[in-house]
Amino acid sequence: MRNVLLVALEPLDGTGNPPWEAIGLVPGVRTALLPCVFGESLERLRAAVCEHDPAVVVCVGQAGGRPDVTLERVAVNLDDARVPDAAGRRPIDRPVVPGGPAAYFATLPVKACAAAARATGVPASVSQSAGTFVCNHVFYGLMHLIATERPQVRGGLVHVPFSPGQVLDGATPSMPVPVVAQALTAIVTTAVSVSLGGDLRLVGGSLH
Repeated sequence: MRNVLLVALEPLDGTGNPPWEAIGLVPGVRTALLPCVFGESLERLRAAVCEHDPAVVVCVGQAGGRPDVTLERVAVNLDDARVPDAAGRRPIDRPVVPGGPAAYFATLPVKACAAAARATGVPASVSQSAGTFVCNHVFYGLMHLIATERPQVRGGLVHVPFSPGQVLDGATPSMPVPVVAQALTAIVTTAVSVSLGGDLRLVGGSLH
């Protein structure tokens, strides 16, 4: 596990950072905190990868409203910010990497990782969209770095729900930080044990 790097973003609104808290509970991994800023986040990501030289990199973001831990399958080469980032930047219809491919697939075994999380009792699934904000920006930047410079590294993005303290209406789905950490531990354990390019052949698609 010491060759696993988990990264999270700084909170956009200062209301706590459950992804960062959760990765701090995963035993034996290296961690890095990135600014929630287009461009600068990728500079810090590259520095962290160069420092730790990991075999597996998992970015952990938050997708409020989702009820489960989701393994993202696709990173798209698009920044289209509905709201400004932490530095006030709001790119619209710009590529993450000019001239880069339209998209990259995660190189994590996303279906096996989701199944491993579910086996511990944590709801988990495969997601087909990481959005177009900073999480996807970091995800695409990571996959481009892997594709062009570090092909033996396995990487991807995991989105986690709100924590209970972030939910005020009692109806929005949430998940306690220790439960998220339990899922992440299962995910990274699976990521380092399944051979590169391998995955379970299970249904993980969606109709919309």
